[in-house]
Amino acid sequence: MKKRKLSRHELKHLWFNLDYSSVKERKEIIVVMNKGPHWAGYGTIEILSEGPNGFSSFKTHQEFPMKYLKTREEYKSGEYKLTIK
Repeated sequence: MKKRKLSRHELKHLWFNLDYSSVKERKEIIVVMNKGPHWAGYGTIEILSEGPNGFSSFKTHQEFPMKYLKTREEYKSGEYKLTIK
């Protein structure tokens, strides 16, 4: 049986019609502090959310990442697990 590649439209249709009803809920904020001497005080913040309603991901590089994080609604809600690396 010869395999065929899915078109972009078919892949998009499959992606947006996935069943997320059985996906376990996960809400997490990951802060990774830069270790290099040229980026002292900078870090990367990643905010992840997945569950029955789908998923989202947001990532940003900030100076004073904890100060920035305190302005985010996800952090203020207390629903997200905070991991600092």
